[in-house]
Amino acid sequence: MMAPDGIGVMLRENRELAGLTREEQALVLQEAQGGQWFDPENLKRWETERRLPTPVWNELLAKGYGRPVEEIVRAVAASRRWRRLQRMAANSEGREDAKVNRRQFLGVAAAATGTVSLTGIAEARQGINAGLSSSDAGDLAYLDGAFERHRGGYRGRPPGLVLTQMATDLDLLRDVLSRPHPVTARVDLARTAAGITGLVAIIQHDRGDQRDSHGWFATAEQAARESGDRHMLAWVLARHAMVPLNYGAPNTAAELAIRARAEAGRAPSAAAALASAVTARALASVGDHQGALRAVADARSIAERLDATQAADTWFGYPLQKHHVHLSQAFTLMSRTREANAEQEAALALTHSPSVMTRALLAIDAAACLRADGDSTAAADMAAEVWSQLPDAYRDGLVRSRTEALQQSLSGMAHTRLGEVLAAS
Repeated sequence: MMAPDGIGVMLRENRELAGLTREEQALVLQEAQGGQWFDPENLKRWETERRLPTPVWNELLAKGYGRPVEEIVRAVAASRRWRRLQRMAANSEGREDAKVNRRQFLGVAAAATGTVSLTGIAEARQGINAGLSSSDAGDLAYLDGAFERHRGGYRGRPPGLVLTQMATDLDLLRDVLSRPHPVTARVDLARTAAGITGLVAIIQHDRGDQRDSHGWFATAEQAARESGDRHMLAWVLARHAMVPLNYGAPNTAAELAIRARAEAGRAPSAAAALASAVTARALASVGDHQGALRAVADARSIAERLDATQAADTWFGYPLQKHHVHLSQAFTLMSRTREANAEQEAALALTHSPSVMTRALLAIDAAACLRADGDSTAAADMAAEVWSQLPDAYRDGLVRSRTEALQQSLSGMAHTRLGEVLAAS
């Protein structure tokens, strides 16, 4: 139950009076902040008061809803008072807060983030937090916001830099998971933890650290299961499948992707589309072209029915650009070069940000198509040119793996030329 004069009721009523859906209202807020992407799921959490807006959002909400900032502040304060009253009522009836068992829930996350330590005044802060029943509210809201920030993708930044920028948030997540939380906060915290640890797994995959990527995905899967969110679980499994897929274990990838597709269910979703696309790539890699083509058809059918939230250009969405990138690889692996080239052109037409890694991978696919069409020299020349123009920060991990795979498929002078280029850097 929400506060009758709180922020949730206010946001929902104003949106409905304007005749807007949540996705449409999110676009209004996106425009109000200069075109920077705004997640409709964040709006949903505020309207249902699963989370409350932190002060950083006050001016944007005032602008996006045409209300005074003071009114936004009063509504959030009313919601916070209502929450306190509800907790007091619950405690008076003898209900106890449930605790997040760190060992049982995300022990892997604690171990994996152990390299980032808090010392000095941070230790004092932890002690203070332990004695305050409401001290988690700020950290939970911050982590929720951090999840939204990081899920937007690289945005032209190299993987190593993004991982460095996430380090402090990972340490806070480890700390928060060791504290007691109300039952109502546990599910949200589990979902946030699944998302953040899944993002770390993606970055480690792109950096070429397969072992650590597998470990982070295992953590993300455990958290997703704790949250009970099947779409989050499907997303984790589908993204996990890309590790063995891109590093030489396509049968394992196919098994994970098929599990992901089953978890996603029948409703069109980003997780379902991704699972089908990864299945197509995995089956194409093991030579099951008929199965791959069926998965391609499934991915296309789902992609056509995604709403704006599911098709958002983030690591949790399945935008058309990513769709074409996946199908480019699937058709390339099947040596269906005409279809692969069409997907590459479509993906590039939708690639507006720097997207250094995406552009490089599409070019390597195009080079592989040249090899499949019998022009190994042109394939080696194209791949060598791409590699020579690639910034040093991108010359490890996935791009190197894909380029080395192409080099191994070549013979003669083409094989030697591309090998020399790779060895020189």
